[in-house]
Amino acid sequence: MSDSRKPELVLVLDFGGQYKELIARAVRGLSVYSEIRPGNMSADEIKRLSPIGIILTGGPSSVYLPGSPMCDPAIFELGIPVLGICYGMHLMCHVLGGEVAAGGAGEYGRVTVTPESPASALFHETRGKPFAALMSHRDVVSRLPFGFRRTASTAVCAAACENAEKKLYAVQFHPETKHTDGGREIFQRFLYGVCGAAGDYRLDDYIDTQIRFIRQTVSENNVLLALSGGVDSSVCASLLSRAVPNQLVCLFVDHGFMRLNEGDEIERVFSKRKLRFIRVNAKERFLKRLDGAAEPETKRKLIGEEFVRVFEEESAKLGDIPFLAQGTIYPDIVESGGSYGATIKSHHNVGGLPKNLKFTGVVEPLSGLFKDEVRVLGGKLGLPAFLVNRQPFPGPGLAIRIVGGVTEEKLSVLRKADAILREELDGARNRPDQYFAVLTDTRSVGVKGDERTYSPVIAIRAVITGDFMTCDYAPIPHKTLGRVSSRITGEIPSVSRVVYDITSKPPATVEWE
Repeated sequence: MSDSRKPELVLVLDFGGQYKELIARAVRGLSVYSEIRPGNMSADEIKRLSPIGIILTGGPSSVYLPGSPMCDPAIFELGIPVLGICYGMHLMCHVLGGEVAAGGAGEYGRVTVTPESPASALFHETRGKPFAALMSHRDVVSRLPFGFRRTASTAVCAAACENAEKKLYAVQFHPETKHTDGGREIFQRFLYGVCGAAGDYRLDDYIDTQIRFIRQTVSENNVLLALSGGVDSSVCASLLSRAVPNQLVCLFVDHGFMRLNEGDEIERVFSKRKLRFIRVNAKERFLKRLDGAAEPETKRKLIGEEFVRVFEEESAKLGDIPFLAQGTIYPDIVESGGSYGATIKSHHNVGGLPKNLKFTGVVEPLSGLFKDEVRVLGGKLGLPAFLVNRQPFPGPGLAIRIVGGVTEEKLSVLRKADAILREELDGARNRPDQYFAVLTDTRSVGVKGDERTYSPVIAIRAVITGDFMTCDYAPIPHKTLGRVSSRITGEIPSVSRVVYDITSKPPATVEWE
């Protein structure tokens, strides 16, 4: 947030936990602003930010081994409420004089947790009833620090502890995941019952703040945005067009690997807004670049390199535009280890853009938001649902949903199959979180019109997920799958077999390539 009226802040100190973003998002979902910072952030730095609470994440290390991530011990003396989760619980107890030891086989998956009496402020509404929680640990707290008491247990360990007088709380399990019953309520009790949060974080305020900041930053200058048509760049374009109407130039490089009619839909939406929309139809150029390429990483690199060349050529034609806009979002900042929550940065690297592009500054108005917040923001800015709710789509597009080499004939087949699948599932009652078609490099024997065929196999992929870090295959009804298969084989002459991918992540990834 870039305004004097900043919302209350909760710091999420990261110790390598895979769920750090889920923690920060859980906090924001309760109308409290959160930021992820390195676990070794000093107590003095924390004091300057004046957070109302601190959350210590999990992590893969053993706190008692040399070289394990450590926090500044002084954070526990600041008087700021602290919640430790998994490794965060181990760290709190270890630093404050308790003991942590290897716990044998450990606990993994959903485990029954039983609150103890008297009830903790984190569990008081459970009335002592056991609940299921996600555990993922081998180490356990074998001795609590002085002043702490156990507040919940499993069959093998202390599942939670606290020093309520000093407002220090810890849980062994992961309340940030959907696999923990009542996890949201635990965060709510910590934020409102312990930290005294006012709940003053609103996306409407974010829009107003960023509009003012964008105007102050770019003044009367023009801004160039590489528009992909994805959720992030589309919402970025919409916000910029509201902030600096008639000063935004959107450059849409259509590489020819979009889904059916997608390029036209993007042009139709943005050509009506107060911005200059330029569409570069580069299909033939990209197809030629991929000629002979079959390995997925090779295809990705070739497409990325060609995009840079096209972007350089087209931006040079536009003359001197001092500002480059990017649809960078908060997870991009966190995962790259960059500056947290920055809106204007002197360095940039999005989509492989070269660093020697001549821009005075880089504008990143979404760099403080998570993906679901970006979608909500897009709705508030008036973007159509098909863009706001667009499923994750790889930058190389359909080129990496075709296994092996890419040709215009293969692209045509895949576009039709993918469109049929989306038509059938878009309005489904229990619609999967992501679904698409893959043109495999496998051929199979079939029969059409009483004649033998030997045609490519189409694979259908549909998954359900809450965080896109893991997923399960979607249990699509057989009747729906049958209808999809009948339409694809009936409407696409060159396809005579459709299969359904029922592999979860892990061990598979969502995309095939």
